[in-house]
Amino acid sequence: MNVHKYSFIKARPVWECGTEKVMNRTIALCTSIQKSDKPVVLALAAHCSFTVLLNGKIIAHGPARAGHGYYRADELVLTDLLSDGENTLCIRIAGYNVNSFHYLDKPSFVCAELLVGGEVVAYTDAPVVGFSVQGVDERMTKVQRYSFQRHMVECYDLAPEKKSAPVELSLTEEKEFICRDVPYGEVEELYPKAVFATGSVSYDETRPVYGNREVTKIYDEFFGYPVEELEFRSYETASHMAFSDPKPYEIGAAAIPVCAETYVDVDMGVNYTGIFEFELEACGKGELYVLFDELIPGGQLNCFRNGTSNIVVVRAENGSYNIRCQEPYTMRYIRLVAKGCSFTVKGLRLFKVAFPAGKITAKFVGEDDAMRRIYDAAVETFRANTVDIYMDCPSRERAGWLCDSFFTSRVEKTLTGRSDVEKAFLSNFLMPEKFEFIPEGMLPMCYPADHNDHTYIPNWAMWYVVELGEYAKRSGDYELVAEAKDRVYALLNFFRPFENEYGLLEKLQSWVFVEWSKANELVQDVSFATNMLYATMMDTIAELYGDEPLKDEAAKLRETIAKMSMTESGFFCDNMYRRDGKLELSGERTEACQYYAFFCGIATPESHPWLWNTLVNDFGPDRVKKGVYPEIWVANAFIGNYLRLDLLDRYGCHEALYENIKGYFTYMADRTGTLWELTADHASCNHGFASHVLYWMEHLGLVK
Repeated sequence: MNVHKYSFIKARPVWECGTEKVMNRTIALCTSIQKSDKPVVLALAAHCSFTVLLNGKIIAHGPARAGHGYYRADELVLTDLLSDGENTLCIRIAGYNVNSFHYLDKPSFVCAELLVGGEVVAYTDAPVVGFSVQGVDERMTKVQRYSFQRHMVECYDLAPEKKSAPVELSLTEEKEFICRDVPYGEVEELYPKAVFATGSVSYDETRPVYGNREVTKIYDEFFGYPVEELEFRSYETASHMAFSDPKPYEIGAAAIPVCAETYVDVDMGVNYTGIFEFELEACGKGELYVLFDELIPGGQLNCFRNGTSNIVVVRAENGSYNIRCQEPYTMRYIRLVAKGCSFTVKGLRLFKVAFPAGKITAKFVGEDDAMRRIYDAAVETFRANTVDIYMDCPSRERAGWLCDSFFTSRVEKTLTGRSDVEKAFLSNFLMPEKFEFIPEGMLPMCYPADHNDHTYIPNWAMWYVVELGEYAKRSGDYELVAEAKDRVYALLNFFRPFENEYGLLEKLQSWVFVEWSKANELVQDVSFATNMLYATMMDTIAELYGDEPLKDEAAKLRETIAKMSMTESGFFCDNMYRRDGKLELSGERTEACQYYAFFCGIATPESHPWLWNTLVNDFGPDRVKKGVYPEIWVANAFIGNYLRLDLLDRYGCHEALYENIKGYFTYMADRTGTLWELTADHASCNHGFASHVLYWMEHLGLVK
């Protein structure tokens, strides 16, 4: 595996004695340091999550993720961030020990050393040298998961008896460290744009309690604390909250008073992603609920809208406190709810976790204001979803999904001229010797992640290969291509047993995914969209590795698909069912399938002129409104509409592309300042692939 190995000088991986495999345990390492004319560097690796604070302010969040068997190390240069006199440096590490799509389920550890002028002045070992170590006991351990895809919510009890106590460290197993190899985010603080509404809150225990799978279905293959073991149930209290209609409320955001049994709504202005920080004054004994979401439809915020518990709770009594969360969350709107006593929230802000703006060299050069707003929304979407890997969304999952990555990878090149994150992302899939829980040869649908339920998306593994083909051309990194060869051919061999007498994949297993529309219900027994992509995967392998027989096989498969899937209507049929031993067309036709056909070379404007002209002129953002071809199931944003726009770009339909971009994305940019997973607002409103609009804007001459 061609990775850049990293070696600590003195530090060794350690963790609190006896809690290496405890779910949701947080510890902190602190030290003091003077400002110096010499370089001051913190070298750090950890699992699962760390935040670094300097003089009480968050300056970094990590780590950058790697595949099984490896851990990426950070080198944070602190020299210019130090103040005169004594500075306090604190590293806070959360170990989750649950399977998720965000962090791997591996034992907790931290390995850190502080260097001044190249000399190590503090480091982890047993015993530790130069650091004091405490348990973050105010963070409650036994709480519900945040979502099915991520780990635990954050609940803090600041009662005096919860004060953090020193802990003892012991050595863990040695780790294989590698360099970060992706850009560091910038120190960036975001403040609210407005405090705009207030109202009262009461508690109605007859209201149904949120009971999504991550709360109620903890079992042997899905880790977390069962409901009966929870020490605090923030989701239950939030479910019982009955909010009055909001009333306008305009005050400055520097100090926000929240009276007992009331709420105050805050607008960040844009759907940002970051870690909460604020100062809190409690006038009595009570709980502050920080609820948040990307939208606030009808003036009422739903913290469970996206299959998440968008809830942070702070229990406090008379006094002043500094609050800093551990993990990044995504929101435009924040609802502060005071239960039991009044609070004042001061300096509410987010430490932004995003791709560094300083690495973006492209600029918008158009004059269309709507296009500029879409550009800004796309850049924000890219930055939030491109941190250490390409993520689908920065909110409910923070997961490295294939297919999403195919689109986001193009954007990295457009904005930065480089493919650094893509290389790290693709390399992660090559690190493990094998992937536990999924069949031999298959690639995980998202990674680094745990798939204990044995679910995989065969289509997404094909997208890995297709992206690898584009990456080779973008980067010229044929060394990575060579390293991927065995894994790529193992994937091809996985699919071989599913080929039927026509060479078509039939009855693929697990989650066969085409796109978020009716097309996803038409994937058995033979999915033509899937087979179209299979032919493209074969072609890519043939090109990457000089496999002429495979190239011929792909051409033959395309001919078969074109012949067998075309209907008298002039549209391609989505699928065939095997009945009494024979394959029969289902008769169902979706918009998405037509786009797959052109995207994968089954059809071209020359070979199918009527269908192409129909798609260009009669389909698009206003097709449903126009009521044309109602028998053809409508496509969704992911990925049907994106394939459509990419085809308009590919075949030079620039006027249609320009208008389609405005039709699909203006309302998203205006509502959240980010671009969405679906055409509707019931899912993520910040999804990495959606930034792909920047790639098309570049071709339209709007981005240079």
